[in-house]
Amino acid sequence: MSIPLDKLIDKEGNIYEMTCVAIKEANIISSTNVKDDIEESGEKIVSHVLTQVLNDEIKYSIEEK
Repeated sequence: MSIPLDKLIDKEGNIYEMTCVAIKEANIISSTNVKDDIEESGEKIVSHVLTQVLNDEIKYSIEEK
């Protein structure tokens, strides 16, 4: 699966925040056995995580300091 560029372009909100969330989630997945399941299905981890973020499947919040 490729990166869903059409959803990325049309997505409302802070793309930088979403990208940071995707990077952190991809790093977490890379260090677990979930990585193997994703790769066995023919997907790349980054594409998988970006799709989840763009489909609002990963919830996140920003802490104010």
